[in-house]
Amino acid sequence: MTVLDLFAGPGGWSQGLSTLGVREVGIELDPAVCATRAAAGHLTIRADVATYPTAPLRGKVSGLIASPPCQTFSAAGLRAGNDDLPLCHQGLDDLARGKDTRIVLREACTDPRSLLVVEPLRYTLDLRPDWIALEEVPSVLPLFEHTAHLLAGVGYSTWTGVLNAADFGVAQTRRRAILLASRTRPALPPDPTHADGGTPDDLFGTGLPPWRTMGDVLGCPPSVVHTRGNHTTGGSRFPTTGPSWAITGRARSWLLKVGNRPAATRRRLDQPAPTLLFGKALNDVSWIDVDSTPVRRLAVEEAAVLQGFPAHYPWAGSRTKQFQQIGNAVPPALAAAALRPLLLTALEVAA
Repeated sequence: MTVLDLFAGPGGWSQGLSTLGVREVGIELDPAVCATRAAAGHLTIRADVATYPTAPLRGKVSGLIASPPCQTFSAAGLRAGNDDLPLCHQGLDDLARGKDTRIVLREACTDPRSLLVVEPLRYTLDLRPDWIALEEVPSVLPLFEHTAHLLAGVGYSTWTGVLNAADFGVAQTRRRAILLASRTRPALPPDPTHADGGTPDDLFGTGLPPWRTMGDVLGCPPSVVHTRGNHTTGGSRFPTTGPSWAITGRARSWLLKVGNRPAATRRRLDQPAPTLLFGKALNDVSWIDVDSTPVRRLAVEEAAVLQGFPAHYPWAGSRTKQFQQIGNAVPPALAAAALRPLLLTALEVAA
């Protein structure tokens, strides 16, 4: 039995599953993303999810994961998906009635990618996996709630809601709509592992640690090693606990700015990053000094770490494609947290 990952992306779900001792097979079309997955050792079928046949997979899929493309619904895009919402709802209802109207509805959409949000339901109705986990931008929650209602009608326990990645150990306040469903156990939201400001110990157990900050994961303020020993000039300083390009010295006062407008989000190093957006605003995600003086753009490695990936994850493609992959990926720690309750029974049996 296989865990199938639709719109697999560069490996956020894959990395999360690996911490639970599980592997999946991803379906992904983008060649740069497929190259990243191959370099990271993740199994991939290069294909279009919307046209890939489900018949050969029947009886072989135990779990289904999907993060449909979010560009048409994202605040970083043109929000064409908002105009297409009625067509997406119709597509869900039609599939539940046994009618496949996707081709007609796709042609009527302002952005054809909007209708990809119905694909997880198509695969579920055809394959009947034991469990399902979906992730998207918060504006897709009404479509997830509609999908959950239809899944409940065919025997699934469901939960939908919006989770903050910072509550699960990611140094980023990234909010995402989540749908969890199971045929074998109650679908429940994951328990947070962190909290804003932390929580105190009580009679029922140990409190939660505070949200992780950019400084925590980037190694600042760090313990540093100087390549010139005790010499006062020359050489390089790098942290022993973080990537070698991490912020040091005077940069402890830097802020991360996301956006180019006066109201652009700014966060200190002792805070989590805001949601990282790498669409048209790619070059507007940058470090600034306390007086708002530009310092430099965010590095690919820094973006990866803030998204919860290893610093030297093998991103493929151009710089732009690498940032797009990072920004579109589900943070691995959030993925693991969402999947753990669904996989608990299977993991206990395997143990």
